[in-house]
Amino acid sequence: MTEAPITETPLQQARREFRDELVEAGLLIPTGIDGLYGRAGAFEAIIDGIDHAVRRAGATAHGTDAQVVRFPPVYPRESFEKTDYIASFPNLTGAISTFTGDNPAHRALLTDRAAGLPWDGHLAAAGTMLVSAACHPTYASLTGTVPDTGVLRDVYGYCFRHEPAIDPARMQAFRMHEFVFVGRPEAAAAHRDAWVPRGLQVLADLQLAATDVPANDPFFGRAGRILAVNQRDENLKTELVVRLYGDLDDGTAVVSSNCHQDHFGENFGIHTADGAVAHSACVGFGMERIALALLRTHGIGTGGWPTAIRATLGL
Repeated sequence: MTEAPITETPLQQARREFRDELVEAGLLIPTGIDGLYGRAGAFEAIIDGIDHAVRRAGATAHGTDAQVVRFPPVYPRESFEKTDYIASFPNLTGAISTFTGDNPAHRALLTDRAAGLPWDGHLAAAGTMLVSAACHPTYASLTGTVPDTGVLRDVYGYCFRHEPAIDPARMQAFRMHEFVFVGRPEAAAAHRDAWVPRGLQVLADLQLAATDVPANDPFFGRAGRILAVNQRDENLKTELVVRLYGDLDDGTAVVSSNCHQDHFGENFGIHTADGAVAHSACVGFGMERIALALLRTHGIGTGGWPTAIRATLGL
């Protein structure tokens, strides 16, 4: 594998060694860009098992109440704008561009390409964005009035965040399985609170030592730091973290339980039956991160994992 930088810290070294171990085992397939990998069948089998465990937890909690919806990893820029993600995380955003020119414009593009020059300046915005959080596309479809009991959705899909890193737990393209609630404020808060112990139980069933910690998002810029403080002070975000690298860091978040208050309800025009702005909350399971926690905790070869875990995952 690539040589480690001379100035690498012990934590950076641990992350690189884990990444190299996964690649050498054939579980992750490098693409030439940090944080962007192909997945081998053995890795996908673990993901499928985790998904079964998450869906079982959802069925136990909600029965058949959750609407199962799946969105593509691309959605309209208009909907993206309403999430305010570009204001909070411009550095993580992924916008899609395409060619919309005529023949002379195409020839100009080809001329630059043949000369080894950047050609992306010949592309124009396609009006679509890469999904940053699995729950984001669902809010536009709920504009209007939700039932008195609210709306509960089971959402699963690929997400993109531009943060290239050696750490395999910080991928640019990854999957989240979420349970999203939109409705009355007290019901949204209860949804978030109830999923903290449920999420811990899912991880405990996989024999992962997880702890719940109050958290905040890495909002961008000076104003973002104020948002982060407010988010933590109001106890709006709880993460379930697993230590992948011992005492070298504070742990890796593998599940996140969030209360958005009326943010999405206001921006997407979602109201409760009594006309008030709807509140929303979600719990998100980071599928790749849970898989990596399993591999780091129980070993690269799943054949040596405890029987109970293999049974839970259907391996």
